[in-house]
Amino acid sequence: MVAPESSESPAAGRPVRAHARRNRENLLAVARAAFAAADGPVSLEGIAKQAGVGIGTLYRHFPTREALVEAVYAAELDEVTGCVPDLLAAHPPEAALREWMKRYGAFVSTKRAMLDTLRAGWSSGRLATPTTRERITAAIGTILESGARAGTLRGDVDPDDVTAMILGVFLSTAASDAWDRMDRLFDLLVDALRP
Repeated sequence: MVAPESSESPAAGRPVRAHARRNRENLLAVARAAFAAADGPVSLEGIAKQAGVGIGTLYRHFPTREALVEAVYAAELDEVTGCVPDLLAAHPPEAALREWMKRYGAFVSTKRAMLDTLRAGWSSGRLATPTTRERITAAIGTILESGARAGTLRGDVDPDDVTAMILGVFLSTAASDAWDRMDRLFDLLVDALRP
């Protein structure tokens, strides 16, 4: 059993907290890679082993498969929605939008092994329903506003309409397992958003 951390003994508490944080981050990194590469179920024992910890450590941080999947999903969603300022700083808005679509496409395409667990958790109420669409739409809105100010993207487009079009691309490419078409469809979508 792990002793509770005390604010009165920071020297004793810090190494445990830092070690636990590193274990959690390592487990998340290994789980992200495992779920992204998987075509089927992912072994939690395999994740723990590859992370260099025991299965008990995995369960201490993530008490259920759903908790681990939710943490992976949340971390990746944070990355995809949080990269917008950096993309806009590095690229003109229309190029930032195209690069962002590429990243979002990678985010969606790697969720196949997690999807059943996420859906089951959301429908049962064991996992909180994410605000994914709202966050994605806000990210798109930020890029569209920047493009409208620069005169390189239309200013009369509702960001939610762009979200719907992107989701349409995902549905059409996933249904036919034609992920290679995604790039071409994203290029067409960006062209449609130019003034």
